[in-house]
Amino acid sequence: MEATRVGIDELKDLMDRGEPRTVIDVRNPKAWKESQVKIPRAIRIPLDQIEQRLDEIPRDQEIITYCT
Repeated sequence: MEATRVGIDELKDLMDRGEPRTVIDVRNPKAWKESQVKIPRAIRIPLDQIEQRLDEIPRDQEIITYCT
């Protein structure tokens, strides 16, 4: 598995084109509440819960994680 960095402009472009991607917002709930940034259709799973919630993550799409 290879990880690459995707900038916010590139992510917006991918989403605007409708390319299938799963975005996972791995910030903690406190950061979610305090932030104005909400990515449409992102799955919110705190990083420390990823392993327990793997069944919520689609396997047929590229995965993009969002953190601060």
